[in-house]
Amino acid sequence: MKVLVTGGAGYIGSHAVLALQAKGHEPIVFDNLSRGHREAVVEAPLIEGDLLSPEDISLALEKHGIEAVLHFAGLTYVGESVGHPDDYYRNNVVGTLHLLEAMRKHRVEKLIFSSTAATYGEPVRVPIDETHPQNPVNPYGRSKLMVEWILRDHEAAFGTRHALLRYFNAAGSSFDGRIGEDHEPETHLIPRVLMAITGEVPQVTILGTDWSTPDGTCVRDYIHVEDLADAHVLALEHLRKGGPSSAWNLGTGKGHSVREVLLAAEKVSGKKVPVIEGARRAGDPAVLVASSEKAHRELGWKPNHPLLEEIVASAWKWAARGRRYSTRSY
Repeated sequence: MKVLVTGGAGYIGSHAVLALQAKGHEPIVFDNLSRGHREAVVEAPLIEGDLLSPEDISLALEKHGIEAVLHFAGLTYVGESVGHPDDYYRNNVVGTLHLLEAMRKHRVEKLIFSSTAATYGEPVRVPIDETHPQNPVNPYGRSKLMVEWILRDHEAAFGTRHALLRYFNAAGSSFDGRIGEDHEPETHLIPRVLMAITGEVPQVTILGTDWSTPDGTCVRDYIHVEDLADAHVLALEHLRKGGPSSAWNLGTGKGHSVREVLLAAEKVSGKKVPVIEGARRAGDPAVLVASSEKAHRELGWKPNHPLLEEIVASAWKWAARGRRYSTRSY
Protein backbone atom coordinates (compact mmCIF):
# COMPACT_ATOMS: atom_id res chain seq x y z
CA MET A 1 0.00 0.00 0.00
CA LYS A 2 0.98 3.63 -0.43
CA VAL A 3 0.96 4.95 3.12
CA LEU A 4 1.32 8.55 4.27
CA VAL A 5 3.25 8.77 7.55
CA THR A 6 2.54 12.09 9.24
CA GLY A 7 5.35 12.95 11.63
CA GLY A 8 7.49 10.35 9.87
CA ALA A 9 10.69 12.30 10.56
CA GLY A 10 10.14 11.95 14.31
CA TYR A 11 11.29 9.28 16.73
CA ILE A 12 8.57 6.64 16.46
CA GLY A 13 7.38 7.67 13.00
CA SER A 14 10.80 7.17 11.44
CA HIS A 15 11.00 3.65 12.84
CA ALA A 16 7.52 2.94 11.49
CA VAL A 17 8.71 3.99 8.02
CA LEU A 18 11.41 1.31 8.15
CA ALA A 19 8.89 -1.28 9.35
CA LEU A 20 6.54 -0.44 6.47
CA GLN A 21 9.38 -0.74 3.96
CA ALA A 22 10.37 -4.13 5.40
CA LYS A 23 6.86 -5.41 4.67
CA GLY A 24 6.79 -4.13 1.10
CA HIS A 25 4.68 -1.01 1.61
CA GLU A 26 5.50 2.39 0.13
CA PRO A 27 5.70 4.99 2.92
CA ILE A 28 5.65 8.71 2.08
CA VAL A 29 6.68 10.97 4.96
CA PHE A 30 4.76 14.16 5.72
CA ASP A 31 6.49 16.35 8.33
CA ASN A 32 6.99 20.04 9.03
CA LEU A 33 10.43 19.26 10.58
CA SER A 34 9.68 21.45 13.59
CA ARG A 35 10.77 18.58 15.83
CA GLY A 36 11.62 15.84 13.39
CA HIS A 37 14.89 15.32 11.55
CA ARG A 38 15.47 15.16 7.83
CA GLU A 39 18.25 12.61 8.43
CA ALA A 40 15.80 10.26 10.15
CA VAL A 41 13.93 9.73 6.88
CA VAL A 42 15.69 6.76 5.30
CA GLU A 43 15.05 5.96 1.62
CA ALA A 44 11.53 7.39 1.60
CA PRO A 45 10.07 10.50 -0.05
CA LEU A 46 9.75 13.45 2.32
CA ILE A 47 7.03 16.07 1.89
CA GLU A 48 7.63 19.17 3.99
CA GLY A 49 4.16 20.26 5.00
CA ASP A 50 2.04 21.19 7.98
CA LEU A 51 -1.29 19.73 9.10
CA LEU A 52 -2.34 23.24 10.08
CA SER A 53 -2.27 24.02 6.36
CA PRO A 54 -5.19 22.09 4.80
CA GLU A 55 -3.78 22.64 1.31
CA ASP A 56 -0.52 20.89 2.24
CA ILE A 57 -2.12 17.68 3.39
CA SER A 58 -4.74 17.58 0.64
CA LEU A 59 -2.07 17.93 -2.04
CA ALA A 60 0.05 15.18 -0.49
CA LEU A 61 -2.83 12.71 -0.45
CA GLU A 62 -3.82 13.51 -4.03
CA LYS A 63 -0.35 13.60 -5.57
CA HIS A 64 0.81 10.27 -4.16
CA GLY A 65 -2.38 8.22 -4.43
CA ILE A 66 -2.37 7.48 -0.70
CA GLU A 67 -4.38 4.47 0.49
CA ALA A 68 -3.89 4.72 4.28
CA VAL A 69 -2.37 7.03 6.89
CA LEU A 70 -0.16 6.40 9.91
CA HIS A 71 -0.67 9.51 12.05
CA PHE A 72 2.21 10.44 14.39
CA ALA A 73 2.34 14.21 13.85
CA GLY A 74 1.69 16.20 17.01
CA LEU A 75 3.22 17.62 20.17
CA THR A 76 4.11 15.15 22.92
CA TYR A 77 5.58 16.81 26.03
CA VAL A 78 3.39 16.59 29.13
CA GLY A 79 5.03 19.49 30.96
CA GLU A 80 4.96 21.72 27.89
CA SER A 81 1.29 20.96 27.37
CA VAL A 82 0.47 22.33 30.84
CA GLY A 83 2.16 25.63 30.06
CA HIS A 84 0.98 25.87 26.44
CA PRO A 85 -2.33 24.01 26.15
CA ASP A 86 -3.38 26.12 23.17
CA ASP A 87 -0.46 24.77 21.13
CA TYR A 88 -1.44 21.20 22.00
CA TYR A 89 -5.10 21.53 21.11
CA ARG A 90 -4.24 23.40 17.91
CA ASN A 91 -1.57 20.97 16.69
CA ASN A 92 -2.99 17.68 17.94
CA VAL A 93 -6.71 18.27 17.51
CA VAL A 94 -7.13 20.89 14.78
CA GLY A 95 -4.30 19.35 12.76
CA THR A 96 -6.04 15.97 12.91
CA LEU A 97 -9.32 17.52 11.78
CA HIS A 98 -7.56 18.94 8.73
CA LEU A 99 -6.10 15.50 8.02
CA LEU A 100 -9.50 13.80 8.29
CA GLU A 101 -11.15 16.37 6.04
CA ALA A 102 -8.49 15.79 3.39
CA MET A 103 -8.81 12.00 3.76
CA ARG A 104 -12.55 12.23 3.23
CA LYS A 105 -12.06 14.43 0.18
CA HIS A 106 -9.65 11.95 -1.41
CA ARG A 107 -11.45 8.81 -0.17
CA VAL A 108 -8.69 7.54 2.09
CA GLU A 109 -10.53 5.40 4.63
CA LYS A 110 -7.90 3.84 6.92
CA LEU A 111 -5.98 5.63 9.70
CA ILE A 112 -3.60 4.29 12.36
CA PHE A 113 -3.41 6.79 15.24
CA SER A 114 -0.48 7.26 17.58
CA SER A 115 -2.30 7.57 20.90
CA THR A 116 -0.92 7.21 24.41
CA ALA A 117 -1.35 5.68 27.84
CA ALA A 118 -1.68 9.28 29.05
CA THR A 119 -5.35 9.07 28.02
CA TYR A 120 -5.93 6.84 31.06
CA GLY A 121 -4.69 9.34 33.64
CA GLU A 122 -4.17 8.11 37.21
CA PRO A 123 -4.47 4.30 37.19
CA VAL A 124 -7.24 2.74 39.24
CA ARG A 125 -5.86 -0.74 38.57
CA VAL A 126 -2.66 -2.27 37.22
CA PRO A 127 -1.98 -3.68 34.69
CA ILE A 128 -4.01 -1.27 32.59
CA ASP A 129 -6.17 -2.80 29.88
CA GLU A 130 -8.27 -1.09 27.21
CA THR A 131 -11.39 -1.04 29.42
CA HIS A 132 -9.65 1.08 32.05
CA PRO A 133 -11.38 4.47 32.57
CA GLN A 134 -9.92 7.28 30.47
CA ASN A 135 -9.47 10.39 32.60
CA PRO A 136 -6.34 12.23 31.40
CA VAL A 137 -4.78 14.71 33.81
CA ASN A 138 -2.96 17.03 31.40
CA PRO A 139 -3.63 18.79 28.07
CA TYR A 140 -1.40 16.35 26.17
CA GLY A 141 -3.45 13.34 27.27
CA ARG A 142 -6.71 15.22 26.79
CA SER A 143 -5.75 16.25 23.24
CA LYS A 144 -5.06 12.62 22.35
CA LEU A 145 -8.32 11.46 23.88
CA MET A 146 -10.19 14.16 21.93
CA VAL A 147 -8.73 12.73 18.72
CA GLU A 148 -9.88 9.24 19.74
CA TRP A 149 -13.42 10.59 20.14
CA ILE A 150 -13.21 12.44 16.82
CA LEU A 151 -12.11 9.27 15.02
CA ARG A 152 -15.05 7.31 16.43
CA ASP A 153 -17.45 10.04 15.36
CA HIS A 154 -15.90 10.20 11.87
CA GLU A 155 -16.31 6.48 11.42
CA ALA A 156 -19.98 6.71 12.39
CA ALA A 157 -20.57 9.65 10.05
CA PHE A 158 -18.20 8.98 7.14
CA GLY A 159 -16.93 5.39 7.42
CA THR A 160 -13.29 6.26 8.18
CA ARG A 161 -11.89 3.17 9.93
CA HIS A 162 -9.16 3.53 12.51
CA ALA A 163 -6.77 1.82 14.91
CA LEU A 164 -5.97 3.55 18.19
CA LEU A 165 -2.57 2.45 19.50
CA ARG A 166 -1.97 3.51 23.10
CA TYR A 167 1.68 3.08 23.96
CA PHE A 168 3.38 3.17 27.26
CA ASN A 169 7.09 4.22 27.48
CA ALA A 170 8.72 4.11 24.05
CA ALA A 171 12.46 3.50 24.30
CA GLY A 172 15.55 2.29 22.44
CA SER A 173 16.90 2.85 18.95
CA SER A 174 17.04 0.85 15.73
CA PHE A 175 19.26 -2.18 16.06
CA ASP A 176 21.00 -1.44 12.75
CA GLY A 177 22.11 1.93 14.13
CA ARG A 178 20.57 3.97 11.31
CA ILE A 179 18.15 6.02 13.40
CA GLY A 180 17.54 6.74 17.06
CA GLU A 181 16.07 9.01 19.70
CA ASP A 182 17.01 12.69 19.53
CA HIS A 183 14.66 15.14 21.23
CA GLU A 184 15.32 18.72 22.22
CA PRO A 185 14.82 18.98 25.11
CA GLU A 186 15.24 15.33 26.04
CA THR A 187 12.86 14.34 28.83
CA HIS A 188 12.72 10.54 28.56
CA LEU A 189 14.47 8.62 31.32
CA ILE A 190 16.63 6.16 29.36
CA PRO A 191 18.26 8.74 27.04
CA ARG A 192 18.67 11.12 30.00
CA VAL A 193 20.51 8.40 31.90
CA LEU A 194 22.79 7.76 28.93
CA MET A 195 23.38 11.49 28.47
CA ALA A 196 24.57 11.59 32.09
CA ILE A 197 27.00 8.77 31.35
CA THR A 198 28.42 10.54 28.28
CA GLY A 199 28.61 13.89 30.09
CA GLU A 200 25.96 15.70 28.05
CA VAL A 201 24.13 16.42 31.31
CA PRO A 202 25.76 16.53 34.77
CA GLN A 203 23.52 13.93 36.43
CA VAL A 204 20.14 12.22 36.54
CA THR A 205 17.64 13.23 39.19
CA ILE A 206 15.46 10.50 40.69
CA LEU A 207 12.07 12.12 41.17
CA GLY A 208 11.04 10.58 44.44
CA THR A 209 12.45 7.65 46.41
CA ASP A 210 9.47 7.08 48.72
CA TRP A 211 6.91 5.65 46.31
CA SER A 212 4.98 2.52 47.28
CA THR A 213 7.12 0.31 45.03
CA PRO A 214 9.72 -2.34 45.88
CA ASP A 215 12.68 0.08 45.76
CA GLY A 216 10.82 3.35 46.33
CA THR A 217 11.14 4.67 42.75
CA CYS A 218 8.52 4.92 39.99
CA VAL A 219 7.82 1.87 37.85
CA ARG A 220 7.15 2.10 34.11
CA ASP A 221 6.54 -0.27 31.21
CA TYR A 222 9.29 0.27 28.60
CA ILE A 223 8.57 -0.88 25.05
CA HIS A 224 11.16 -0.96 22.29
CA VAL A 225 10.49 1.48 19.47
CA GLU A 226 10.90 -1.22 16.80
CA ASP A 227 8.22 -3.30 18.51
CA LEU A 228 5.94 -0.25 18.45
CA ALA A 229 6.65 0.21 14.75
CA ASP A 230 5.78 -3.44 14.04
CA ALA A 231 2.45 -2.99 15.82
CA HIS A 232 1.52 -0.14 13.46
CA VAL A 233 2.12 -2.38 10.44
CA LEU A 234 0.02 -5.15 11.97
CA ALA A 235 -2.78 -2.66 12.71
CA LEU A 236 -2.63 -1.52 9.09
CA GLU A 237 -2.96 -5.12 7.91
CA HIS A 238 -5.88 -5.59 10.31
CA LEU A 239 -7.77 -2.69 8.71
CA ARG A 240 -6.69 -3.70 5.22
CA LYS A 241 -8.30 -7.12 5.71
CA GLY A 242 -11.56 -5.53 6.85
CA GLY A 243 -11.00 -5.80 10.59
CA PRO A 244 -13.05 -3.48 12.80
CA SER A 245 -11.82 -0.24 14.31
CA SER A 246 -10.59 -0.60 17.87
CA ALA A 247 -8.02 0.45 20.48
CA TRP A 248 -4.99 -1.55 21.59
CA ASN A 249 -2.43 -1.03 24.35
CA LEU A 250 1.22 -1.56 23.51
CA GLY A 251 3.59 -2.53 26.30
CA THR A 252 5.56 -5.50 27.60
CA GLY A 253 3.32 -6.12 30.60
CA LYS A 254 6.33 -5.83 32.91
CA GLY A 255 7.33 -2.72 34.83
CA HIS A 256 10.82 -1.54 35.70
CA SER A 257 11.77 0.99 38.36
CA VAL A 258 14.03 3.99 37.89
CA ARG A 259 16.75 2.23 39.88
CA GLU A 260 16.46 -0.83 37.62
CA VAL A 261 16.96 1.41 34.57
CA LEU A 262 20.07 2.91 36.20
CA LEU A 263 21.50 -0.55 36.90
CA ALA A 264 20.79 -1.72 33.34
CA ALA A 265 22.53 1.36 31.91
CA GLU A 266 25.58 0.80 34.10
CA LYS A 267 25.76 -2.86 33.10
CA VAL A 268 25.44 -2.11 29.39
CA SER A 269 27.87 0.82 29.35
CA GLY A 270 30.31 -0.33 32.00
CA LYS A 271 30.15 3.15 33.49
CA LYS A 272 28.65 4.68 36.62
CA VAL A 273 25.60 6.92 36.31
CA PRO A 274 25.88 10.19 38.27
CA VAL A 275 22.66 10.42 40.27
CA ILE A 276 21.00 12.76 42.75
CA GLU A 277 17.77 12.16 44.61
CA GLY A 278 14.97 14.70 44.36
CA ALA A 279 11.36 15.22 45.38
CA ARG A 280 8.39 13.62 43.69
CA ARG A 281 7.03 15.31 40.57
CA ALA A 282 3.40 16.33 40.87
CA GLY A 283 1.06 14.13 38.87
CA ASP A 284 3.37 11.13 38.55
CA PRO A 285 1.68 7.79 39.33
CA ALA A 286 3.76 5.24 41.20
CA VAL A 287 3.22 2.43 38.66
CA LEU A 288 2.19 2.34 34.99
CA VAL A 289 2.15 -1.10 33.39
CA ALA A 290 0.19 -2.23 30.34
CA SER A 291 -1.90 -5.24 29.60
CA SER A 292 -1.33 -5.92 25.88
CA GLU A 293 -3.25 -9.18 25.72
CA LYS A 294 -5.79 -7.69 23.33
CA ALA A 295 -3.08 -6.68 20.82
CA HIS A 296 -1.62 -10.17 21.02
CA ARG A 297 -5.02 -11.79 20.56
CA GLU A 298 -6.44 -9.56 17.81
CA LEU A 299 -3.36 -8.28 15.95
CA GLY A 300 -0.97 -11.16 16.54
CA TRP A 301 1.47 -8.69 18.12
CA LYS A 302 3.92 -9.28 20.91
CA PRO A 303 7.20 -7.50 21.69
CA ASN A 304 10.27 -9.13 20.20
CA HIS A 305 12.60 -7.15 22.48
CA PRO A 306 10.94 -7.15 25.91
CA LEU A 307 14.07 -7.24 28.07
CA LEU A 308 15.07 -3.94 29.68
CA GLU A 309 18.78 -4.58 29.16
CA GLU A 310 18.26 -5.19 25.43
CA ILE A 311 16.25 -1.96 25.11
CA VAL A 312 18.91 0.04 26.96
CA ALA A 313 21.70 -1.60 24.92
CA SER A 314 20.16 -0.42 21.64
CA ALA A 315 19.85 3.11 23.03
CA TRP A 316 23.46 3.00 24.29
CA LYS A 317 24.69 1.90 20.86
CA TRP A 318 23.18 5.11 19.48
CA ALA A 319 24.32 7.35 22.36
CA ALA A 320 27.88 6.02 22.57
CA ARG A 321 28.52 7.01 18.95
CA GLY A 322 27.46 10.55 19.69
CA ARG A 323 24.60 10.02 17.28
CA ARG A 324 22.61 13.22 17.31
CA TYR A 325 21.03 14.34 14.04
CA SER A 326 22.96 17.28 12.64
CA THR A 327 20.11 18.89 10.70
CA ARG A 328 17.76 20.66 13.04
CA SER A 329 14.93 22.99 12.17
CA TYR A 330 14.41 24.41 15.65
